[in-house]
Amino acid sequence: MPEFSSNVISLFQKRAAAEQGGLLSGSDPTQFNEADPLRLWIIQVGIIICTANLLSLGLRKMRQPKVIAEVLGGIILGPTAMGRIPGFTEHIFPQQSRPYLSLVANIGLCLFLFLVGLEIDSGVIKRNARLSATVALAGMALPFGIGAGLSSAVYKEFINPDIKFTHFMLFSGVAFSITAFPVLCRILTELKLLDTTVGIVVLSAGVGNDIVGWTLLALSVALVNASTGLTALYILLTCVGWTLFLLFPVKFMLRWLARKTGSIESGPTVFFMTVTILILFGSAFFTDVIGVHAIFGAFVTGLIVPREGGLAIIITEKLEDMVAIIFLPLYFTLSGLSTDLGLLDNGITWGYTIAIIVSAFSGKFGGCTLAAHYVAGFNWREASTIGSLMSCKGLVELIVLNVGLSAGILSQRVFSMFVLEALVLTFMTTPLVTWLYPPHFRRRIAATGPNFENVADHEANVHQKGQFSEEGAFKTRFTVVLDKLEHLPGMMALTQLVQPALPSLHDRRTSSAPDARAPSSQSNNTLPHFISTEALRLIELSDRVSAVMKSSVSDSLLHTDPLLSIFRMFGQLNGISVAPTLSVVKFEDLAYSVVEHARNYDSDMIMIPWLPPVHDAFDASEHHHPPTTPLHPPSGTLQQPIALPATATAPTSNFRSPLTQNPFDYFFRSSNVRGNGTPGGQDISNSVSVIHSQFVRGVFAQATTDVALFVDQSTLDSASIVGASGLGGAQHVFLPFFGGPDDRLALEFVVQICANPRIKGTVIRITKSDEVVERESIASGEPVHLATGEEGRTMEEINALTVGSRIGGLPDTVYGQHNTETRLQSDTADNIIWARYAPSPPPQSTTLASDTKSTHSSDASSSTRPQIEFRSITTPIPLHAAIREASDTVLATHKKLVVVTGRSRRLAVENHRKELKELMDEHEKVGSEVRKTIGDVATAFVVAGVGSGVVVLQQAVAGN
Repeated sequence: MPEFSSNVISLFQKRAAAEQGGLLSGSDPTQFNEADPLRLWIIQVGIIICTANLLSLGLRKMRQPKVIAEVLGGIILGPTAMGRIPGFTEHIFPQQSRPYLSLVANIGLCLFLFLVGLEIDSGVIKRNARLSATVALAGMALPFGIGAGLSSAVYKEFINPDIKFTHFMLFSGVAFSITAFPVLCRILTELKLLDTTVGIVVLSAGVGNDIVGWTLLALSVALVNASTGLTALYILLTCVGWTLFLLFPVKFMLRWLARKTGSIESGPTVFFMTVTILILFGSAFFTDVIGVHAIFGAFVTGLIVPREGGLAIIITEKLEDMVAIIFLPLYFTLSGLSTDLGLLDNGITWGYTIAIIVSAFSGKFGGCTLAAHYVAGFNWREASTIGSLMSCKGLVELIVLNVGLSAGILSQRVFSMFVLEALVLTFMTTPLVTWLYPPHFRRRIAATGPNFENVADHEANVHQKGQFSEEGAFKTRFTVVLDKLEHLPGMMALTQLVQPALPSLHDRRTSSAPDARAPSSQSNNTLPHFISTEALRLIELSDRVSAVMKSSVSDSLLHTDPLLSIFRMFGQLNGISVAPTLSVVKFEDLAYSVVEHARNYDSDMIMIPWLPPVHDAFDASEHHHPPTTPLHPPSGTLQQPIALPATATAPTSNFRSPLTQNPFDYFFRSSNVRGNGTPGGQDISNSVSVIHSQFVRGVFAQATTDVALFVDQSTLDSASIVGASGLGGAQHVFLPFFGGPDDRLALEFVVQICANPRIKGTVIRITKSDEVVERESIASGEPVHLATGEEGRTMEEINALTVGSRIGGLPDTVYGQHNTETRLQSDTADNIIWARYAPSPPPQSTTLASDTKSTHSSDASSSTRPQIEFRSITTPIPLHAAIREASDTVLATHKKLVVVTGRSRRLAVENHRKELKELMDEHEKVGSEVRKTIGDVATAFVVAGVGSGVVVLQQAVAGN
């Protein structure tokens, strides 16, 4: 019996699982295990990614590419810094684990070179062959010669004599002459140079430089791996044959497969992606086994992928995140682990390092600058900018150096010297270009394409647009901002509003008569029958490669972008000339890009949208609005509430329905308010609204032309659509005129759009009856920041508020203090413009009702502008009176009401802060950012829900 039990126990002992060495058993999780290297690999990847991203946060503020952070992260984790900590390298990056890191890094490197090939568009070279070939050739020949000359001294001092000098010389020349095309694309995009003549030449030359550089690298590796010269020739010929095989039959096969599978029309299918990846790694395998590095085969595969239908961009979007997040940091960390700056420990080494840096920059900068100036004809400023950009090294030189290190051509000391040179030249590219080529010297591409004729005379002919348009002249050129699909309806509505009526048959016959004369300026109801718009499509630039590719192929995106296609068709249907443009910039530069495009287009007005209403079931269930929306004014003012009955006679599209909220409810509701002022609500405002508010206020702050912001308040319920469908497109415009430059612009805007017979208008000049306090504060010269509740701030405090970040303080227009003289000038201008457009009053009838004095013309038809009714009222509650008048207009006309107001952040006649607070107590609260963005008057109409849309206007300000 004991023998049986012993046998049974021994059987179970033999089958027991071996100890796995888990954390709970007390084993070290960083201990390397060849049979299971995953644990240590995950630890290494986590440390590498965190280090690179932490460094990139600081370097991003200096507008440096992420590759610098990745290389610096590797250097810090290597023997230069963290490697000096006892036990760090042995536990985190032991030598036995390096092959596993290297395997994953090289797989990622092949994918990255495939993406580089996808970025390169051969059409860029074909379109600018002459200039790009000149700059590229000069930018390779001179630095290659300088590198070859310097390599002799470096070879004698630092390189093992067993290494052939010709091999080292060839690698040095390639390292000196190559340009980092991927990093160059990012710098051109971030500095907004892709649409300049300089950017086009640099991009074209960079493409050619990159292709020649990889070819020279393949030749270098072939010579190193060959035992004899004849073998090297065979390797080179085989590589050329494989390249031709890929560029012609395989490329045609891929294009046929893309069309057959519908990948061009609908994006790459799984089968097409499978075939592409197989070709990628098959090509990498072939070039590797014949003696050329695997990355060359991956690079050529990227060149043969079809570009039609944005296929290359979509493939890039599928691969770029994994490559950028994991694979590339691993590769550059391996470079950093091989870089020991501690080896630069004597004067001779530092002397050669400085010589390498200076000679590499001088050769690249000098060759490209001289070629751009003397051959291409650029002036010295533009030529030096081209030279600075072409001297960017980045990750491409690091790849070359790693190939040389793995081949044994470079020692660790020389490798460290060249890595430092690559980092310094890449780091200095952005600040140097910013200093050499500021925005006001840049020459943009014309509508017909880049014009390189007489480029040397450009600096003397910089076009400076006037700050102000002619007073009283109708506006005919508009820049319409399109950034999101949900903004299209609002921009279409605003563009439709400014579109004049088509001329009648009689007008066309009259204008075609031989003695017809066009008036020098538009007056009365004469409106030009032609307006043009620049449809500016904004795309935010991210760190992704695909975003950079969209910038470089913006010409094709102009024809395929859905927003531009929809707006272009809208323009064709309404007889509006639409000039589509596209801008891919960082968020911080979106507002500047809009202003710059408007200046280059010579626009009369910028039109920007606000986010449309947001509906959610959770909020709608608590958003109670009664059938009537009474306005309860303060006691002793209005004797009767302003009731807005929801009857069949009232167009419901102009009022908020019980399940509909205004555009700012979701975004800017304060934390203690929900629905109709109910306390105890939850703060549901989000950063999206703050970000968009920053963009809008940035446009207001930087604009050198007039700006119109359209706030879409149209409801989306079926009742509103039915009510609006019977209007036949007729609209009524309502303007409460308080005075000031923005209100004067609003009055001219209303006069222009009401020249269209389909649009009627009501303009009411509102004067506050008890304005002594406001006048005294203005006359005293105290700094008053009207409409924001920031009275009493010093100008230094106000200026500090203009410095904004993406989630911090927001930019805004800030004006100097206004004294009595400027106030009187503004009041005089108000009276002049009112007298110009309003009819001369006949014997007036004065009506006193609810403490409001109304003065109006008894015969509106006698006006020279019968489309517009002009009235004047005096009231102690101007905002309540304006909302009541607008509501009465809706009930009387049964038309869609569009409210037009001035932003009035400058020289505002009245301070409505107290009354606006009362209005928000009666309806619902909005955040202070709403009032700061659109002003008090527009905010009053938003919180009251009156009008299907609110147009907020700001006049151009000199010096913005």
